[in-house]
Amino acid sequence: MAEVIVTMEVGSDGVALITISNPPVNALAVPILGGLKDKFAEAMRRDDVKAIVLTGKNGRFSGGFDINVFQRVHQNGDISQLPDVSVALVTNTIEDAKKPIVAAVQGLALGGGLEIAMGCHARIAAPKAQLGLPELSLGVMPGFGGTQRLPRLLGLSKAIDMMLTSKPILSEEGKKLGLIDAIVPPQELLKVSRQWALDIAEARKPWVRALHRTDKIGSLSEAREILKNARQLVKRTAPNMPQHLACLDVIEEGIIHGGYAGVLKEVKAFNELVVSDTSKGLVHVFFAQRAISKVPNVTDIGLKPRTVKKVAVIGGGLMGSGIATALILGNISVVLKEINSEYLLKGIKTIEANVRGLVARKKLAQAQAEKVLSMVKGVLDYSEFRDVDMVIEAVIENVPLKQKIFSEIEKACPPHCILATNTSTIDLNLVGEKIKSQDRVVGAHFFSPAHVMPLLEIVRTEKTSAQVILDLMTVGKIIKKAPVVVGNCTGFAVNRTFFPYTQGAHILLHLGVDLFRIDRLISSFGLPMGPFQLQDLAGYGVALAVGKEFATAFPDRTFRSPIIDLLIKSGRNGKNNGKGYYLYEKGSKPKPDPQVFPIIEEAKRLVNLTPGGKPISITDQEIVEMILFPVVNEACRVLEEGVVVRASDLDVASVLGMSFPSYRGGIVFWGDLVGAKHIYTSLKKWSEQYSNFYKPSRFLEERAKNSVPLSAPLSSTSSRARL
Repeated sequence: MAEVIVTMEVGSDGVALITISNPPVNALAVPILGGLKDKFAEAMRRDDVKAIVLTGKNGRFSGGFDINVFQRVHQNGDISQLPDVSVALVTNTIEDAKKPIVAAVQGLALGGGLEIAMGCHARIAAPKAQLGLPELSLGVMPGFGGTQRLPRLLGLSKAIDMMLTSKPILSEEGKKLGLIDAIVPPQELLKVSRQWALDIAEARKPWVRALHRTDKIGSLSEAREILKNARQLVKRTAPNMPQHLACLDVIEEGIIHGGYAGVLKEVKAFNELVVSDTSKGLVHVFFAQRAISKVPNVTDIGLKPRTVKKVAVIGGGLMGSGIATALILGNISVVLKEINSEYLLKGIKTIEANVRGLVARKKLAQAQAEKVLSMVKGVLDYSEFRDVDMVIEAVIENVPLKQKIFSEIEKACPPHCILATNTSTIDLNLVGEKIKSQDRVVGAHFFSPAHVMPLLEIVRTEKTSAQVILDLMTVGKIIKKAPVVVGNCTGFAVNRTFFPYTQGAHILLHLGVDLFRIDRLISSFGLPMGPFQLQDLAGYGVALAVGKEFATAFPDRTFRSPIIDLLIKSGRNGKNNGKGYYLYEKGSKPKPDPQVFPIIEEAKRLVNLTPGGKPISITDQEIVEMILFPVVNEACRVLEEGVVVRASDLDVASVLGMSFPSYRGGIVFWGDLVGAKHIYTSLKKWSEQYSNFYKPSRFLEERAKNSVPLSAPLSSTSSRARL
């Protein structure tokens, strides 16, 4: 283990070089912060030190405060574990020091790392260093004075933008805007920084205390206008996240009452935010995303991933072309196979449109786009399959067709080739039933659009080899997906967990609740759209097919509504033909269509759930709960059956696959925040009042009655693990 330490060396020039060492990113762990305080105190005492340069070891300044500390605070609620950095270290020790301190920045200075650099009297940077304050993405705000110093060094508008978006800038832009004093080659960084520190000490260069500057803030009326616009933007774009408005309030405090007052308010606001549910949720997702790469008996048995250079994709429809796009963007060659030249051309054109779309949105350079597109080749037979490392089948959900394809590719591909299917519902054992190489069969379940959505569900059967899983996990990372390994069952982890989502909405519809009210409330909760708009977007064919799969697999808890059949009969097919629950016109937002109400009335006549024929009276909170508690209930079954490695994997999958709000921590984490007892008693009540669909699972009942969190690991005796 590399040592976590702060060192100090005093040169013959009278400059003390203080270096942070905590690999890999020199995070500001509590011992590092203590070490900095000690070394600065020593440098101030010593007569042979005229000036100080602060830097980080191995080409990185600092990636910021150690967020493991946040996790510990969340576990026990004790904020006394947070060290006093903002006032004691950055303001009193560094900024108000009697000797000049220069930050020598290379690689990155993020979060607390940049805040400490801003407390110094000058910042010298190497080219392409990343500078940013991403704290809002963890539910807090800059807590070491960043809300006060960044606007004073950079200007108010740009500083607000950097904090609200959590996006870093490069040192070149930092220099242009005044955050960085000079950019020098890495090999000269320390030499120039030492000289700069001496120049300040000897009054050849200005001694700047950022907190005392006001020249970049502008007049009070200008500042108030900028803050007003920022608040309006936040209310629109981040309505459920308190850290954004709190951050703007703290910035304003410093502008009106001075930087030091702002620093004090920042500390208070930070301490309140760090124990908020929002911060708990975002920090949980941060760590959960890192945990998905650890899969017992796959990543811990000494296997090395094999290189996947060439992949065949079978089927050039929406999914196949999206998967092919993701692969070529990851620099993996693709052979796209279709059954005729018309379909093949359509698939290639879709891939081209996907790539051109990235160019238009400035996500990809034109020259890069040409190179990427040259990596795909269209074919109508299997002759090009002889040297592929992996095949991904992405044809329609039809078992005999998939079985036929798997028998053919087993013969056409080399013996090491991974045989993957992008099925979203069909049992993998069925897909690979007719072939010998069942250890090479794996699910590669992408979410639509495949080149955009970040989740990749890797579905393993009992026979899938660890090597195949590891190889696919590695491909997932190369193409910038988050790979979550799951077990084989109907709907796998994400679609299985969320299958009650639409059904819960249909039940409320049959109970007389306005569908547009339901969609509004689910959007306000934080999902990108409500269940009915989502159905319009996916198309009714998908809803019917998926509904059929789940009704067959889980007949005891399926609610069958005739609404989709009636919508199709009346000539509606959602966004596909511009008419669903909403009306869709090009260039305008979806508009609720009051003409669906008679269709809904007809559905309610066919399946009458309303007590005494009257719509139920229900609060907004109950609507959200009646839709999302059944999802938590199904998540409990997924956990009990061992479909996922750990509960936090399901949280990641729900955030990345179903766009469940990350600030709520994922579906299981949110269930624990609400409390298993409340979820259990609510579901029990609704199952007695309305439908067996709400019946609480055994796992939920046990956890609620024994006050055990839903996320607590299964005891080895109770798990019927599929993994």
